[in-house]
Amino acid sequence: MSLKGLFNARWPGVALFDLDGTLVDSAPDLAEAVDLTLQELGRSPAGLEKVRPWVGNGAKILIRRALADKRDWEPARAEDDLLIESALEIFFKHYRQTNGKHARVYPGVRECLEHLSACGCRMGVVTNKPQQFIAPLLEQTGLAQWFQLTLGGDALPEKKPEPAPVLHAMNQLHGTIGTTVMIGDSVNDVQAALAAGVPCVAVRYGYNFGPSIDSLGADAVVDSLSELL
Repeated sequence: MSLKGLFNARWPGVALFDLDGTLVDSAPDLAEAVDLTLQELGRSPAGLEKVRPWVGNGAKILIRRALADKRDWEPARAEDDLLIESALEIFFKHYRQTNGKHARVYPGVRECLEHLSACGCRMGVVTNKPQQFIAPLLEQTGLAQWFQLTLGGDALPEKKPEPAPVLHAMNQLHGTIGTTVMIGDSVNDVQAALAAGVPCVAVRYGYNFGPSIDSLGADAVVDSLSELL
């Protein structure tokens, strides 16, 4: 389905993209940083296949899952808070070194960004990834040139699936609900778009774990962003 079909045969004025799992497969970078963190804490490394399903809800939840060695973590006890915060700082230290090291841009992404840019669409990244890691990853993967705005999960008091980041980015890029689209790979992206009242496109190849991405209520679901052209 072309994006024009969502806007009465016009291209969107603003396109907001999730980052990890939508534009870039960054799980190998995250897994290496997680394993280095676990090793520094005297624990066994988890490995990429175990870490991949832990990705997608922000760094703190990733670390909670790593410490619990499972995706379905229980809310931390008060006495665990110091360990989580300490582990998170260790993770950030290592991720600054691994960020972009192994990450790969998904097929169809560059074609989509080039086309939207040529159509005059203003583009932003809206992610739950901490702000400090967004620009280095976009630079490393050669995507930075396409985006006029980046918004991390720690930039506002609320993060996705709350609508605030989507609405904030839309307003910063001078978009409206009728001219903006959110594109992502997970339930957080779809729920944020629905709550904000903007059309949503979901991709099937990312880090959504749980109910099928097709069942979440997105306006369109695709296997590649090139399908939107």
